[in-house]
Amino acid sequence: MSASVPASLPISGTEPVETQPPVAISAFRAFLSRLNDSLRNSLSERRPWPELADRSTFSKPESFSDATLRIRKNYFYFRVNYLMVIGVTLAFSLIFHPFSLLLLLGLLFSWIILYLFRPADQPLIIFGRTFSDLETLGILVIFSIFVIFLTSVGSLIISAIMLGLGLVCAHGAFRAPDDLFLDDQEPAATGFLSFIGGAASNAVTATVPTIANTRI
Repeated sequence: MSASVPASLPISGTEPVETQPPVAISAFRAFLSRLNDSLRNSLSERRPWPELADRSTFSKPESFSDATLRIRKNYFYFRVNYLMVIGVTLAFSLIFHPFSLLLLLGLLFSWIILYLFRPADQPLIIFGRTFSDLETLGILVIFSIFVIFLTSVGSLIISAIMLGLGLVCAHGAFRAPDDLFLDDQEPAATGFLSFIGGAASNAVTATVPTIANTRI
């Protein structure tokens, strides 16, 4: 008597399809990568701190015009260091005011999550109500105005920036730039705002083909 052969189970011919990562995550990673590269390039132009704090180069300016000329020359030589001083001043001001820091971080993440890196094909839904892109932008603008102008965040940021600018101007006015080797042409603006803007524009450029491929 022949042994019975068990019936074979049907095998589906479909293969698992790899799902693409969300566009928002890809855009955010691209933004962070571009931001990191731009930050490294900007920090590479930083001058040595001992050169900035060399006490033998400090002297009283002869006149107001001499002070402004010193500030101008020192800025174009120590611009990255000066921006770092302003950034550290702002950071310490926010650290010592945790409530303002939390409000500012909440505002920043609201723009990032709800508008900048939110996929265009996914509407914003809050409490069962769908908000269009224009309505979302309006809510974020109102929230930004409230945080900056109706709380202590705006005054704290302005005070910290003014304090940092005061330190920078005082250093630039009293440091004689005779030992600095400056080019005849003033370099293009670099620093915090430039690498932020460059990273953001590069991230947007890198995001456009990703969105197009996902929709196709």
